Amino acid sequence: MKILLIGATGTLGTAVHKELSARGHEILAVGRTGGDLRYDVTDPAQTAAMYECAGRVDAVVSTAGDVPFKPVTEMTPEDYLAAFQGKALSQIDLVRQGVTRIAERGSFTLITGVLAREPIPTGTAASMANGAVEAFVCAAAIEIAPQRINAVSPTVFTESLSYYGNYFPGMGSVDLADVAQVYVRSVEGAQTGQVYAL
Repeated sequence: MKILLIGATGTLGTAVHKELSARGHEILAVGRTGGDLRYDVTDPAQTAAMYECAGRVDAVVSTAGDVPFKPVTEMTPEDYLAAFQGKALSQIDLVRQGVTRIAERGSFTLITGVLAREPIPTGTAASMANGAVEAFVCAAAIEIAPQRINAVSPTVFTESLSYYGNYFPGMGSVDLADVAQVYVRSVEGAQTGQVYAL
């Protein structure tokens, strides 16, 4: 398959790129500052340009999304808007613009996270954005068939525990390799409207 991979140079994107490439897929790596194509998908105009440059693809995979982390009393309306734009709306727009640009039975795989169901202090913006993406996936699945859409919703990565482990007390962690396998399941499988929590 020809796969457009958003956030390909990040921690998760690198693991997903490695796994999908090893399975024989052709990967078009997209990043803001690195990769085969350099676009910022938080800008709808750049998303459109990215699709024009990429041409027809079989799958769109997203591993990117930025949100601010602050106590709720320190959050501003702009912070919440930034979270919605950076994690939810950018991915929603990948689908909105991508439906006419991917194969008839192509797929979208988006990224959410554990904070949609297990909130932490300072994580209200992430919880909001993740929840929005997950709700969108369920709703979009019934409209875009036979194209498919799923979301991967991991907890903290084992490889990132030294940086973020204290924010996720008692939640456990997941190896990047295991998360990459779930992306394979979404891309190569037949399910749609799923939120794969791990």
